[in-house]
Amino acid sequence: MSVFQTSGDAASQSGALQGGAATHTGHLVLLRHGETAWSVSGQYTGRTNIPLTGTGERQAVEAGARIRQAYPEGFGARVFCSPLGRAKQTAEYAGFADVRVCPGVVEWDYGRAEGRTRGQLSSAVGHEWNLWHDGTEILGPDLDGERVETLPSGQQVSVRNAPGETIGQVAARAAEVARQMLPMVLEGQDVLLVAHAHILRILTTQWLGLDPHMAKMLRLDTAHYSSLGVYKGDRVIEHWNL
Repeated sequence: MSVFQTSGDAASQSGALQGGAATHTGHLVLLRHGETAWSVSGQYTGRTNIPLTGTGERQAVEAGARIRQAYPEGFGARVFCSPLGRAKQTAEYAGFADVRVCPGVVEWDYGRAEGRTRGQLSSAVGHEWNLWHDGTEILGPDLDGERVETLPSGQQVSVRNAPGETIGQVAARAAEVARQMLPMVLEGQDVLLVAHAHILRILTTQWLGLDPHMAKMLRLDTAHYSSLGVYKGDRVIEHWNL
């Protein structure tokens, strides 16, 4: 499994972002990983490396079948995934063994929200906390620390709470990934990204040239995929949450 590094040269890609598309363009297919114990419990799961549940594994197999039916010519060497285990597992169970790791699509670093539910965080700050409105930065240092949590399977995972990423920081790296993927799409190639709900939703806003907060309007379920493309020179959503 090789590593795909995004370039920091945004200017070199800006022309392609604004330019017209070829006669036949490809698609940027976004696959969210399958179910985990924390996607069921509602605990924010950023950088904690937890595995898929048995249901998540089955979801990934089914998602792979749907994607191959929609894209029968496959993706060749253009399959990229987050470095986190749940994304790698999803790619594997979906039938995409030849995967390149793309650090740019690692999930949002939730910092002090990591491993906690929205209800717990609301209690901590004294009002209804919302990730999109409040961000991670309003969470205080009293939530810092490291701990070990036991998953329903009995597996133990290490959880670290510290200052996390702002939505602007997440959007910046998502935009860079979008810039790197766009030339392949314009050349008529289909590309698959296997990653996480928030980073893929924010990446979609950057593909469309929207404020990253608009990502809250884009529901993306576990082991569901979406497709981005270029239509008459405009970057568009072609399919969502299939």
